[in-house]
This record gives sequence, structure tokens and C-alpha cells, in this order.
Amino acid sequence: MSTQEPLGAQERLVRSTQELLWERGYVGTSPKAILERAGVGQGSMYHHFSGKSELALAAIRRTAEELKQGAESCLGGPGTAYDRIAAYLLRERRVLRGCPIGRMTQDRDVVRSAELRQPLDELFGWLQGRIAEVLAEGQRRGELTAEPAPAAGAAAVAAVVQGGYVLARAADDPAPFDAAVQGVLALLAAQRTPGTRTTG
Repeated sequence: MSTQEPLGAQERLVRSTQELLWERGYVGTSPKAILERAGVGQGSMYHHFSGKSELALAAIRRTAEELKQGAESCLGGPGTAYDRIAAYLLRERRVLRGCPIGRMTQDRDVVRSAELRQPLDELFGWLQGRIAEVLAEGQRRGELTAEPAPAAGAAAVAAVVQGGYVLARAADDPAPFDAAVQGVLALLAAQRTPGTRTTG
């Protein structure tokens, strides 16, 4: 019978910071709160990180990488371009908590820091580029019409997801997010060429 080894202090610090940034944002996440959540002493934090900013950067990078992997599991999956984008849009999300990376863009201290902002820019840039690749592939295969351009379509999909989070949080109800997703899926479905079949 195998036993799971307890997480080391550095890993607990990063995971705790990920959670707190999502819950409270950067400004609302204090070193004290991180230490309490992680269950480690101050010495452990400063042994692994120079301070809150460096720890937050590690946490944001980890979150961005996790979101990237989750998106790629859908966008790189089987099926037509429509199927793959639909899988991404319909994947399970904790809508009322908002996007853990999108939330960071609303934090003044994060946006003002080129270092902290970099993982956000990279993730959203990658996401739009990856969705554009899927749309372009669908056009090459004759699954989708030639218009709109893949880059424009990808920007619209990304904007619908982030805007849907905002609307859902404002209403304290996931319904606006779901409606936004269904709306963009309907627009995408209208671009499918006659005879294109989905796998779902």
C-alpha cells in the first residue's frame, strides 16, 4: 500500500498563493494569509522566495500553465474544428469565481508590473493563437466557411469567455456565461459548411 508523501513547503506556498490570488486578488493576498493557508513559517517562505512578488509570479505562472493544459486537452482533441472549440467552451468551470488569470488583469498592482503581467499576456496570446489555428484548420479541411478570418474568430471566442465570467459574477448567476457561450457556438455553427458532421 503506497502512501502519498506530504507536499514540501515550497509547493504548499505556491498552491496556497494560487488559491488566495483567485479568491482575493493580489492586493488582498497578504504574506500572513499565505503562510497561514500553507501552514509554514515565515522562514520557509523567505528561504524559497524573496517576497510576495516572486511567490505570486510563481503562482500565476503555475495557474497559467494549468489553464493552458486544460485548454489544449480540448483544442487538441478529436473531432472537427467546431467540436474542439465547443469542447473548450463547454468544459467545466467554476464560473462564479471568475477566471483565475482574467481576475489578475483587474488588479492594478499586477497590471502595473511588467513581470507579473507577462504570464497573463503569454496565456491569452497563446490561447487566441491556438483557437485561430483550429479555425484555420477547419477552413482548410472545408469544415468552415472562409469568413471571418481565424484571428478575428479566435478573439471573439476568447472575449466571450472572459466577458461571460464578468456578466455571471455581476449577476451572481452562471446563466449569463452559459448564454454567451451558446451565442458564440450558434455563430460558429452557422459557419459550418453543408454536410459537415460533428463527432458529438
